[in-house]
Amino acid sequence: MSSPDPQRVGVPSSRMIAIALVGAGALVLAGGGAFYFASQKVSRPVDAGTISVRVGDKSCEPMDLTVPAGRSVFEIENASNRPIEWEILDGVMVVEERENIAPGFEAQLTVRLKPGVYDITCGLLSNPRGKLTVTASAHSEAERAKPPLKAFIGPLSEYKVYLALQSGQMSQTTKVLASAVESGDIAEAKAAYAAARVAYRHVESVSGRIADIENAIDPIAAYLAGREQDHAFTGFHRIELGLFRENSTAGLKPIADKLALDAAVLRDRLKTVKFEPGDLAGSAAREARRLAEGPVVSGDSLYAGDDLSEFAAAVDGLEKPVSLLLPLTGEASPDTLRAVNDAFAAARAEIDKLAGPGAAPVTYSEVPPDARKVLSATFVALAEAIDRINPSLGLE
Repeated sequence: MSSPDPQRVGVPSSRMIAIALVGAGALVLAGGGAFYFASQKVSRPVDAGTISVRVGDKSCEPMDLTVPAGRSVFEIENASNRPIEWEILDGVMVVEERENIAPGFEAQLTVRLKPGVYDITCGLLSNPRGKLTVTASAHSEAERAKPPLKAFIGPLSEYKVYLALQSGQMSQTTKVLASAVESGDIAEAKAAYAAARVAYRHVESVSGRIADIENAIDPIAAYLAGREQDHAFTGFHRIELGLFRENSTAGLKPIADKLALDAAVLRDRLKTVKFEPGDLAGSAAREARRLAEGPVVSGDSLYAGDDLSEFAAAVDGLEKPVSLLLPLTGEASPDTLRAVNDAFAAARAEIDKLAGPGAAPVTYSEVPPDARKVLSATFVALAEAIDRINPSLGLE
């Protein structure tokens, strides 16, 4: 047997070198590609177009977003197995949201955002939140430099008084409710519950944006992991379940006592909420759209069934801030004034039609899906009419 060539011992062949180089190159490309896609997913700013957000069972994809200030359009896909809501939060305040997104479906949200860092919810309330960073833009700088509009001092002040009166009424009626629950008087408790809900609907376009209070006062069972058995199922709807489905006050005393305390906290919080002129119409339009997309379609008072009376109260609550702007709107844009008045009249007419002429109230379970869609469309039209106010007054 021949001896090995001392010049070739331990030296790889040219073929092996070529294979190694090709493999190393592939690894470099793969690593670079992985780095590129990871960086695109995590930190890429979205400057234009629709921004896609996929909400799974436990988190959002992506969990971090960056957009410029001004108008943004989000496309939210529900990739979980539960209906979800998607919210943009500034601290505890809800900036914008979409509710009742069914599994496998998508919903679009259009919002104007100011520079800052916001939270985004990702499905169930127990899931971790994502981050939305909004950077300064030419639009936001122009808004920042805009001088104050003295014409709005009166409307803003009057609306603050309205919120104080209605939230005070809610606080009082929840105390009556708690007292009736303690005494076991179901009839009185039901009457106090209905009165408290009317006052609540009058302020919901603002109170609904205070996330911690809203989650205590008005959580919906479908948005909780344990549904009706979840420990976080408190507030109005838990009491509604006991009074109207179970026809009992058993176990409701601590829930009713806490609701009364939370209503007092809400009353005090609303005294300190600061408004800008654009918030009067903006909050009303947002609430009209929320009602159209969620409660009107799926129902909100699932145990009492008195949704139509609550929707009527909600329309009254929406009209108050808008009515304070109508004198200014009429001078700036008579067409917008007519559109807003017609939209409010149409919403009320549709609610009255569904309620029917009889003395006995119609439960919302009796309202068929097609009729709910028509009512939803009237609320969408109302939101679109209200949306015309701010541009007509130079607030957008």
